[in-house]
Amino acid sequence: MSTSVSRPSYRAVLQLPHALRTFGSALFARLSYGLVPLAVLLTTVDATGSYAVSGVVMAVFGGTMVVLTPFRATLVDRYGPRRALPPMALAYAVFLCAFALTAVRSGPSPLVLCGLIGLTGACAPPLGPTMRAVWSELAPDKRLLQRAYSLDGVAEELLFVTGPVVVGVLVGVAPPVTAVLVSAGVMVVGTWGFVRSPGVREFGAGAGAEGGVEVEVGGGDVGRDAGAGCAAGADSVAGADSGAGAGACSPGGRSAQRRVLLIPLAVTAATGLALSAADLLVTAFADQHGYTTGAAAWTLAALSVGSAAGGLLNGAVNWRTPARTRLPRFAAALGLLLIVAGASPGILTLAALLTLAGAFITPVITTAYLIAEETATPANRTRAGAWINTAVNAGSSAGAAGAGLLLARAPLGVCFAVAGLVALVTGAGGVWGERR
Repeated sequence: MSTSVSRPSYRAVLQLPHALRTFGSALFARLSYGLVPLAVLLTTVDATGSYAVSGVVMAVFGGTMVVLTPFRATLVDRYGPRRALPPMALAYAVFLCAFALTAVRSGPSPLVLCGLIGLTGACAPPLGPTMRAVWSELAPDKRLLQRAYSLDGVAEELLFVTGPVVVGVLVGVAPPVTAVLVSAGVMVVGTWGFVRSPGVREFGAGAGAEGGVEVEVGGGDVGRDAGAGCAAGADSVAGADSGAGAGACSPGGRSAQRRVLLIPLAVTAATGLALSAADLLVTAFADQHGYTTGAAAWTLAALSVGSAAGGLLNGAVNWRTPARTRLPRFAAALGLLLIVAGASPGILTLAALLTLAGAFITPVITTAYLIAEETATPANRTRAGAWINTAVNAGSSAGAAGAGLLLARAPLGVCFAVAGLVALVTGAGGVWGERR
């Protein structure tokens, strides 16, 4: 499959064969992940009356989901999405419904609730990494693939904004447990539509298979063989954009691939940490300066708006610098703006600076996914993308915990500076490492 586009656009991405149906069904299924956090939180509070129990339940769900994502992605790579995803989606829905039914009983056991939500997280289908792996088949042209990843990142960002709004509407007319059940249904219906789409069927026959299937990765880039690939010592795997080149598929191919991914993993983890810390720090800023909780929410919304705009702009630019060069620079710019944001005199200045900082969020994550896709063989694409996803989420968990501890011991401006320095130093280190 090949596409020749002189100036590709987002419209061109959606006009690719099977792209709209495949992407739409994947987004519908991924909406479940936008609904679940608030739905489970409200259901647990309603059932137990304890925010402490709710926090533990959410931590268990997030932990099992994040830690086991690469393992579930490996199953997708090994067996293909059509065989691997439906059992995961069904198990996810069954355990989530069991959690909901347990929560509506009188005096539910917190231990049982944690167990059921932990099993739910353990079975969560890796829809994001799988969709990005499918994009590499639907959009083999490098410029179209960049736009596809940017569009995917922006859409995912909007899902996590839309999800809580939908939960709020449902809770206004029904008990919170209804939102949990809706989330389970959305996952099953969306995943079924996703795996039935022609684009996923073609992907399953190629990248998800065990045999040697050669895949063209866009204008002028060399093909990659899933069966031979790096093990055969091919000259190049990643093409010109990532700069991975010969190192990723030389005789030490597998270890070289891991080394190429070290910088993207470190940068995305630092980005997740900084962003998660920013969520808490913005709330603390509003409280310390006498603003309402609504002001904090609008300020965080500005961060999301900046992220969406930056993602769309990043995807529209025909970059001349390699992805491995752009990635740490994006992270360093994000960190620098967060440091400056800590000195904001008021909420409007903070919102403006966070909008600028947000413009680098989606580009960081999108570029990291591009490097992962270019470095991995077709048989390992989903797993490579899943490690990037895991790094972001792991950094996010560390950021929330670290910011909470730091706020109790240091001024707010210092907390912003520390969060920004993590991204700035990691980005600067990435620039140095890329030059090395």
